[in-house]
Amino acid sequence: MRTPQGQRGWEARANAILPGGVNSPVRAWNAVGGQSLPIASANGAIVTDAAGGAYVDLVGSWGAAIAGHANPKVVSAVTRAAKRGLSFGATTEAEVELAELIRDRYAPAERVRLVSTGTEATMTALRLARGATGRDVVIKFAGHYHGHADPFLVAAGSGLATAGAPDSAGVTASTAADTMVLPYGDVDALTGAFAQHGERIAAVIAEGAPCNMGVVRPPDGFNRLIGELTRNEGAVFILDEVLTGFRAGPAGWWGIERDVALAKGEQPWVPDLVTFGKVIGGGLPVASVAGRADLMEQLAPLGPVYQAGTLSGNPVAVAAGLATLDIMDADAYATLARAADEVREGVHEALLASGVTHAVGRAGTLFSFFLGLDEPPVTFADAARQDTGLFRSLFRHMRAEGVSLPPSAFEAWFVSIAHESPITRQIVDAAGSWRPNERANP
Repeated sequence: MRTPQGQRGWEARANAILPGGVNSPVRAWNAVGGQSLPIASANGAIVTDAAGGAYVDLVGSWGAAIAGHANPKVVSAVTRAAKRGLSFGATTEAEVELAELIRDRYAPAERVRLVSTGTEATMTALRLARGATGRDVVIKFAGHYHGHADPFLVAAGSGLATAGAPDSAGVTASTAADTMVLPYGDVDALTGAFAQHGERIAAVIAEGAPCNMGVVRPPDGFNRLIGELTRNEGAVFILDEVLTGFRAGPAGWWGIERDVALAKGEQPWVPDLVTFGKVIGGGLPVASVAGRADLMEQLAPLGPVYQAGTLSGNPVAVAAGLATLDIMDADAYATLARAADEVREGVHEALLASGVTHAVGRAGTLFSFFLGLDEPPVTFADAARQDTGLFRSLFRHMRAEGVSLPPSAFEAWFVSIAHESPITRQIVDAAGSWRPNERANP
């Protein structure tokens, strides 16, 4: 692993001005040791640091870079848009086109409101649910991460899981009191919560498939049960597809379960509201809340639920999202699935050959490895039993072999359509040369 020239100086500068040296805690290497290195550029499946060290990237801007870094079609679209103006504070034809494209690919998105971040999308969805129902309580599941709005920072996953902090300072007791946290996949706990508190529950929010405590496939029928309970009790089902949307498959995780239901001759379940991010911005800040027309039309200016944003539907960001979704046609999704299969199966076989006990979590083209577990977990308590020390060793070995993993055992591994077979082979070979007894120093 190469160290950039003047690395110590760069660390000092970053730490002197940025809290922890980063602008998002998931970028820190606290869980794996060392300091995150400055990235100078990225192209396709490769990121390059400030000293010219090149790494196969499995972070992918945390899922946004589905078409590969600096995809020429995306860069060209962004350049053309930027030349027309960076921000207008007014509606453009392009943002309407992006909203229509989301609706065309994801049937439950009858109306779409574009925002800038996944946190903003989930925060808006919850406010909308509370405004529509006149209720306060939201049910979330332990280990699911829905951004950093106060109601969701209770038993969250992602960066909080890595840091070992179940909550965040600054979240008031009254806010936490309106958040009911249940173990994921626990049918009795969910039905019991509605039996006792149904008249107080405004919404249930769940990741389409959990990806912030490692990748977890939802138990069969669990999302359908959420839909039935919320519908029967007059609550709102918010499906968080910020990570899974247009990445797990062409219509997100919902599309995967829809296709299974239709193959069985069943009517698919449908969420009331859904949130998107990552892929729909193609690397620039675009997210959205979408869903049933009658709910969405309670947003201002039509209804009493207020939400606004100067940069919502920003023309340059929207251009990146439109170009990315245009690239992601049936052939592109087949390429993405092939890359995911090659890495997931290849690393799985390499770990087996090395005698490493592990489980593989999979949700469409998303996957992760749970080192030290015999079976894929369902609950956060199960996921938390993985061997994070062993992951630290794997992370540092892969980095030395030119492969950049997410710096946390609780994150998905992200491939793109630029991860072609020579690159996936490099990833698998790097995993195959790891010896699990070569554990990293604490």
